[in-house]
Amino acid sequence: MSESQPEIRKGLVGVVADVSAVSKVMPETNSLTYRGYAVQDLCEACSFEEVAYLLWNGELPNQAQLDAFRKEEAANRAISPALIEVIRQFPKDAHPMDAIRTAVSFMGLEDPETADTSEPATRRKAMRLLAKIPTAIAAAHRLSKGEEPVAPRSDLTFAENFFQVVFGKVPAKEVVKSFDVSLILYAEHGFNASTFTARTVTSTGADLHGAITAGIAALKGPLHGGANEAVMHMLKEIGSPEKAVSWLEGKFDHKALVMGFGHRVYKNGDSRVPTMTKYADKMAEVVGDKRWMETSRVLAAEMLKRKNIHPNLDFPAGPAYYLMGFDIPLFTPIFVASRVTGWSAHVIEQAADNRLIRPLSQYSGVAQRAVTPISARG
Repeated sequence: MSESQPEIRKGLVGVVADVSAVSKVMPETNSLTYRGYAVQDLCEACSFEEVAYLLWNGELPNQAQLDAFRKEEAANRAISPALIEVIRQFPKDAHPMDAIRTAVSFMGLEDPETADTSEPATRRKAMRLLAKIPTAIAAAHRLSKGEEPVAPRSDLTFAENFFQVVFGKVPAKEVVKSFDVSLILYAEHGFNASTFTARTVTSTGADLHGAITAGIAALKGPLHGGANEAVMHMLKEIGSPEKAVSWLEGKFDHKALVMGFGHRVYKNGDSRVPTMTKYADKMAEVVGDKRWMETSRVLAAEMLKRKNIHPNLDFPAGPAYYLMGFDIPLFTPIFVASRVTGWSAHVIEQAADNRLIRPLSQYSGVAQRAVTPISARG
């Protein structure tokens, strides 16, 4: 391409913007890896806390390191009375993603190290955000329903405590395991839209809270994190497995988008889907309601046969969260509670070897022209 006619890559498709050691989809195995470990293996062998440690430190923790990590996270779960009062003022019909975005921004106002962008301070702030975000999500959710917030408990795991602050109780271990697996699967995924947003904000020299707030704003969109909510709305609209094919044909007739399918990175199927589907099926067994997963299977088979398009992680995660008892608007905030680990890892990486992210654009407007006085504009 000449200088006057540069190659335009809409959506930055195929553009390699930087280097990263946090994660990669290995083409040989089609596996998403965190620091070299296949995510499906991490789901079976590790807890979410171990994976968070891995993302931030490059290696899996030993028992002493894990114990210290869990102790620090648990000690930081409470949110301030001032933040709770701010959340009380949110509109009752506010989307939980808007609520947690605002809550994280407020946490930045309160945090004693907000202005300190050094790596040690950023790591401490990342831990505080990891610990406090579930508490804020749950407080906003409960207050919107006219219920009082539930205090976090330091004797519970991260996954157990999420249920505690949302529902006031911890469910069966099978449910907790399925939820923990979902957190691991959602924790990190390369230069996705929200991660790239967080890195762009970081590249300006901004603080962690600013970068995470921006990441949350990007994640809300239905083409990114909001897809898991859209999937469950879709499944409820279909209603039963018997109606899935005719519903899908109607979408094809109108060339409408079917949520939960396709991915910019994966061409032969999202490597996270089999693991999440396995645990979504377990949830269906625990709850005794298999219609959502049966409907999903029909949709997936038809999409593959007719369009050669595979489902992505949001496709099984949506019904899994619904079967766990979460309200649909909470699905993407759960994504936030997990992905703050990946975002923070990328913020640390960006800041360590920073250069302002400032791409160019090709101008397509009118040529330079003279300004005429208002009296001559007709």
